[in-house]
Amino acid sequence: MIDVLIAGGGPTGLMLAAELRLHDVRVVVLEKLPEPTEESRGRGLHVRSVEMMDQRGLLDRFLAVGEKFQVGGFFGGIHKPWPQGMDTAHPYGLSTLQPVTERLLRERALELGAELRLGCEVVGVSQDADGVTAELAGGTRLRSRYLVGCDGGRSTVRRQLGVAFPGEPAKVETLLGDMEMTADPDTVAAVVAEVRKTQLRFGVIPNGDGVFRVGMPAAKVSVDDAGPPTLEEFKAQLRAVAGTDFGVHSPRWLSRFGDATRQAERYRVGRVLLAGDAAHIHPPTGGQGLNLGIQDAFNLGWKLAAEVHGWAPRGLLDSYHAERHPVGAAVVANTRAQMTLLGTDAGAVALRELLSKLMDFNEVNRYMTETAFAVGVRYDLGEGHELLGRRLRDVQLKGGRLYELMHRGRGLLLDGTGTLSVAGWEDRVDHVVDVSEELDVSAVLLRPDGHVAWAGEDQQALLGPLRTWFGDPTD
Repeated sequence: MIDVLIAGGGPTGLMLAAELRLHDVRVVVLEKLPEPTEESRGRGLHVRSVEMMDQRGLLDRFLAVGEKFQVGGFFGGIHKPWPQGMDTAHPYGLSTLQPVTERLLRERALELGAELRLGCEVVGVSQDADGVTAELAGGTRLRSRYLVGCDGGRSTVRRQLGVAFPGEPAKVETLLGDMEMTADPDTVAAVVAEVRKTQLRFGVIPNGDGVFRVGMPAAKVSVDDAGPPTLEEFKAQLRAVAGTDFGVHSPRWLSRFGDATRQAERYRVGRVLLAGDAAHIHPPTGGQGLNLGIQDAFNLGWKLAAEVHGWAPRGLLDSYHAERHPVGAAVVANTRAQMTLLGTDAGAVALRELLSKLMDFNEVNRYMTETAFAVGVRYDLGEGHELLGRRLRDVQLKGGRLYELMHRGRGLLLDGTGTLSVAGWEDRVDHVVDVSEELDVSAVLLRPDGHVAWAGEDQQALLGPLRTWFGDPTD
C-alpha cells in the first residue's frame, strides 16, 4: 500500500512530498495536468519560505535563479522602506516565477524518491478504518494509508469530503497574464505611473525576454465557470483602464480571478487532509498564497510521517489543523483588508493615507511586514518562555549556523549546557551541544519545522515536551 497520496503537484504538493520523503514515507503525487504549467501566478518566496528552504539545504538552488528584494510594508499598495529589527537572519524575499519554484521543488522531491504521475486526475475519494481509496479519471483506483488534497481552490478532494468552504464571494475581478507588447518601455512606464495614481490594481512588470506580466481590474465579475479571457478582451480592458493596449500580443497565458475569500472548516477528516488553496483561497494581495501553501506543507509533513511510522503522540496530526487554520484565517483577513485599501473610492483613499502615515513608524512597518511575510507566526503551545511556539531564526553558533543542523527534518535539541539528554529519542531528535551569543536561554528544543517546543535548562522539564512532540521513548 502507498503510504501517502498527494492530489496536486503544485508548490504545496511538491513541498509536502519532499518533506515526507525525508522520513522515508512512500509518496505518490497525482497531478491532473499532462505536463508542468508555465503559468506563473506566484512570483516569489517571502522571508519565512526563504528560511524553510535554508532549513532543508535548498536555499542555494533558489538564490541561483532568484533575485533578492526588500520591499517593506507593501501592505495594500503602500510601499515603505524595509523595516529595521526584523527577527530573521534572512531579511529579504526572493523573486522567482512560479514555474521555477515548482521545478526546484519537483527536482527535490524526485531526488528524495517521491513518485510523480502526470495526467492523473483524482475524481473520487473514499476512506475506511484502514486507508483511503482514490479514484482517477478513467476508472483506476489507488489505495493509500493517507491522502492529502493539494488540488487547488476548486478542490475535488474537499468536495468529496463534504467539508464546508464558507466565506465571501468575489466582489471584484482581476485580469492577469504574461504577454509581449510593441510599446517601448519608457511609454509603458509613463502610462503605468499615471494610471497607478488612482488605480493600484493596475500594473505592468517585465518578466524578462520581452515578456511582461500585466494585471488590471476586469470590467465586471464573471460567472464561476467562465474560461480565461481572450486577447481581444484583454486589449479592450487595457484601453478602458489605461487608454492604450500597448500593442500586446503573443500571450503566454491569460487568466482571471476574483477576490473571493473562503476557508475550509476542517483541514482533516480521518485519513484525508487539506493543504494550500484546497484549504483556503484569498486575493493575491501581498503575494501570500504560494507561500502559505508551502508553509502548510512544512507544518504537516513531519507530523504525517510520524503517523505513518507509528510513533506520533496522541493529537499530533490534529495539531496541523489547530495550528494552521488560525494562520490561514489571518491571511484571509489581511488580504480582505488589503483589497479594501486598494479601492478607488474616497473612503479607501483616506484609509490608505492614514495607514501610510502610521507605517512611517518602524514598529508599525515591521509588524505589517512580518504579518505578510509570516515571520510573526506563533503557535499556541501554552504558557512558557517567550520563544515558545515561535520559529527560531538562523542563529550563529560556535560550530556554524543553526539551519545547517536541520537539513534532515528531524527534531533538534540545541544544548548550551552540555548536561541535557535525548536518550530514548535519538531516532527522532538530534542533540547538538553548542552555544549562541544570540540566544538568552541555555537550551531549546526545536520541532522539525523550526518552531520552539521548549526552552530552559532542566532535564526533567525537557521530558514532557519530548513526549508531547516526539512520542514515547524507545527502550
